[in-house]
Amino acid sequence: MPDQRDPAPYDALLLLSFGGPEGPDDVVPFLENVTRGRGIPKERLKEVGQHYFLFGGVSPINEQNRALIDALRKDFAEHGLDGLPVYWGNRNWAPYLVDTLREMAADGRRRIAVLTTSAYASYSGCRQYRENLAEALATLEAEGIEPPRVDKLRHSFNHPGFVRPMVDGVVKSLAELDEDVRAGAHLAFTTHSIPTAAADTSGPVEGHGDGGAYVAEHLDVARVIAEAVREETGVAHPWQLVYQSRSGAPHIPWLEPDICDHLEERHAAGVPAVVMVPIGFVSDHMEVLYDLDTEATAKAAELGLPVRRSATVGADPRFAAAVRELLLERAAAERGLPAERCALGALGPSHDLCPVGCCPARAPKPAAAGADSPYA
Repeated sequence: MPDQRDPAPYDALLLLSFGGPEGPDDVVPFLENVTRGRGIPKERLKEVGQHYFLFGGVSPINEQNRALIDALRKDFAEHGLDGLPVYWGNRNWAPYLVDTLREMAADGRRRIAVLTTSAYASYSGCRQYRENLAEALATLEAEGIEPPRVDKLRHSFNHPGFVRPMVDGVVKSLAELDEDVRAGAHLAFTTHSIPTAAADTSGPVEGHGDGGAYVAEHLDVARVIAEAVREETGVAHPWQLVYQSRSGAPHIPWLEPDICDHLEERHAAGVPAVVMVPIGFVSDHMEVLYDLDTEATAKAAELGLPVRRSATVGADPRFAAAVRELLLERAAAERGLPAERCALGALGPSHDLCPVGCCPARAPKPAAAGADSPYA
């Protein structure tokens, strides 16, 4: 068997995330970055930004990324990888991806493994990150800087280090409910709603269809968690995959039902309590804090429906260990060696290299770290 502590050919790990404002003055410029090219007026962005202003204009995602980086460095050091540096770059706010890649090139990093803070297949959760990578690499080339090679690690949605912390979170949330409603509690597995057209074309071409890989992957993880909860508690809780954070025009179909509508429906059906399980999110960022902890929790209170919200994986040491395992398995594969590829559920480990036609863009753009990459 290969040395499971050898990261070669990689000489760095890049944590690539969405980014978020760090104060009230950052909110509108941040949203302008997010919506660039859509022609949204500044006044409308100020309205949208109220979610951030409720929390002092600070997105929690940045501090959560710092905590994850600390956890990764600690795990790497404990497993003989303390010589592998961890960098951080964002798509929409500082530290910007292009600036981080410049720093990495200046530091002599030539082959980079990339972890994105999105665990599932979709255009916005995978290919758009790859397009951002290609754009940043092109900028380096235009500046006369030889760009490093970047390889995106496979999706982490069904790795045990991603799933097990969420199982524990559900069990803990159920225990927090009053005993008279606990056994009948419903599990609402939540993720970001996306346009149905984007969902249908998510994942490799051969899997395109109703919901595509995006829905299939979430359903598979939800089944795994629900079954693990049954094994631990002795109760088979009913469950459903639901959606949140819709932001598109009303006439465009998006994945449904919305979590608030779902709470109303479950209450009308006589369900005594609900545990909201944000399986679609790596950390407790703004869409978890506002859409679930604020908006959905207020809806439940209005209905008189007891609810709890279970934890995301965040900087859990098991997730940090999963990242290390994903990096080392990919490193072994790049060296032509066998490696264990951990995955729970029925779908198995996802591909290392995004194939042509996987999660296609609305308008074709170059994308790095895939079979169609101009930076192979």
